[in-house]
Parts: sequence; C-alpha cells; structure tokens
Amino acid sequence: MKIEERILLFKDLGVSLRNDLDKNLSEEIFQLAKNKNPWFTLDNIKAAIYSITENYLDDKELNDFVKKTEITEPKNAKKIGIVAAGNIPLVCFQDVLHVILCGHVAFIKPSSQDEVLLKYIYNSLLKINPKTATYFNIVDRLNEADAYIATGSDNSARYFEYYFSSKPNIIRQNRSSVAVLTGQESVPELRNLANDLFTYFGLGCRNVSKVFVPESYDFTTFFESIEYWNTLNLHTKYFNNYEYMKSIYLVNRDVFLDNGFLLVKEDEKLVSPISVLFFSYYSSKNEVNEFLEANKNKIQTVISNSFEYDGKQNFGESQQPKIDSYADGIDTVKFLLSLK
Repeated sequence: MKIEERILLFKDLGVSLRNDLDKNLSEEIFQLAKNKNPWFTLDNIKAAIYSITENYLDDKELNDFVKKTEITEPKNAKKIGIVAAGNIPLVCFQDVLHVILCGHVAFIKPSSQDEVLLKYIYNSLLKINPKTATYFNIVDRLNEADAYIATGSDNSARYFEYYFSSKPNIIRQNRSSVAVLTGQESVPELRNLANDLFTYFGLGCRNVSKVFVPESYDFTTFFESIEYWNTLNLHTKYFNNYEYMKSIYLVNRDVFLDNGFLLVKEDEKLVSPISVLFFSYYSSKNEVNEFLEANKNKIQTVISNSFEYDGKQNFGESQQPKIDSYADGIDTVKFLLSLK
C-alpha cells in the first residue's frame, strides 16, 4: 500500500469504529474483553475507542500528521516488534498506527489482558482492506524483528534492554502524571481533573497520581467536585484496593483524608496506589519546578490550567492524547523513519 492508501485505511477504520459504537455492533466483543480483564469495563473500552477515533483517526489529523512528519515510502520496510502493555484498553494502538503509517510491518506480541480488543482492531482493518495482513501481525514471539518498541514495568524494561540490545529499540518504563493546583480552581475545572485521576481507574501512565497544592490548601471543594465519581466503589477490584489501603493507613496511624472512594495522603512519592492520591504542599512555583525536573524521566505529563510547564496539559486532557503525543517524550515516528 502507498501512503495515501494507508491514510485512507485508518480514516475508514475511524468511520467503522464510530459506527460500531453508535449502533452497539460490537457489544459481544467488548463483553468478552471485559471478561478477560475485569479492569476493562464497557465504559472504559468505549472511552478508549472513542478517543482513538477522535484523536488518531480523524481525516484531517491523519493528513496533517503525515505532512508534518514528512512520512514517505521506506526504501526497505522493516519488521517492527511491538511488546504491548495491557493496563488500559488498546494502549498499544498508537504504536501500531505509527509503524504502519511509516510503511513498516508491525509484529505485535499482545498482552494477555488486551488481546481481544487488539484482534478486534485487526479484523476491522482486514475487512476494510485485505492488504492489512501484510502490515499487521499478531504473534507469540518476536525473534526476527529488525527493531523493537516495548512497553512495560521498570522490571520488565531491564529484561527488554538486555534481550533487544542488539537491535534499534524504544524501551518504555513506568511513568505517572502530576497536577498542579493553585487553590483558585473552579468546580468545573476540578471535575475535569477528576477525569485525569479516575479514567481507567488510574491505571494509565497519563493518570494523575500526585497533586501539588499551595500551603493550607482546603480540599473541601475538591472533594465536592469529584463526588460524581463515587460509582467507582461499585467496581469490586477498585473497592478492594480502596479498603486494603485504608486498612493499612489505619493500622499505621497515618494521616489521610477519605471521601468514601478516594484516600488523599501527603507523601513525597510520585506514584500512588490505586484508590490513593498523593499530595505535597508548595510555597513557591520553584519548588514544583525543581521536583518536576528531578523526576522528569518518571513523569508522563503535567496537568494544570494555570501553572506553566513545557508540554503541560489542561485539566481533563490527560486521557486524550493526540496522534503526536509520544509516550515518554520519545518521537516514535522519527525513530521509525531513521531505520535504514
């Protein structure tokens, strides 16, 4: 396929996925994915697919992206091994999109937690254009790839770095996101922040796990604003995490705030457990900047409506990455185009 055909392929995929969502044509597949991974609720699956159609597969977005990145036909298509994560639905889709747009061949080792949805995408593409089979492969092993893109935990990253060291690679590790509040946020702004906290139960690297607040910050309005997320407690796995962490804090006599579904605790660490939000007080923006700079290799994105930081996003935007929102700040397309 020429680049124009590949753009059209993904444009048509967007139309197909939106049609499936609008007419509930894939409920059985979504239910199967939910049964395979209890964290994948139907709402979260649909939210992930809707985000993909809006931010990756829009006709204008695709054409502008290809033009901006100057994607051309590769002289020699390479086999790109993708080790997919499974923490949120279709988290590997951006890598698959970038590889195929660049004219390379994607060999994907799916996470067992997300293979149902990946196969759904594959079959949808195949119906649109049978030539997709040349570019998209779901495999059990990645022995013969020319380059690798692997996403996992800090522990698995060490394994990936060893195993894939002889080939060009992108290795991604654990990351999390932070928010910076001023105390002047409105209720709608805090409601948007709640989406950054709770979408996908906080399991994604773009989920906010820590907030910075000014000294003597009053969390009353914050708790009132996020109350509409109280249905999280209807999800067994989330509620079990909440009860477990609460019992640990009570036994240890830790100081924390509790609204019935979220524990808010002062802690210098960046990554909080599921159902917990860490916070730190700050007296100057320099303090925040120093923390962000010291931890920039572990932070995916910074969320704030008023605090200025390079690449920061506004409240409610963390789970709406664009087609060029490269994970870990690594330009995937530049990497793919550099392969000789």
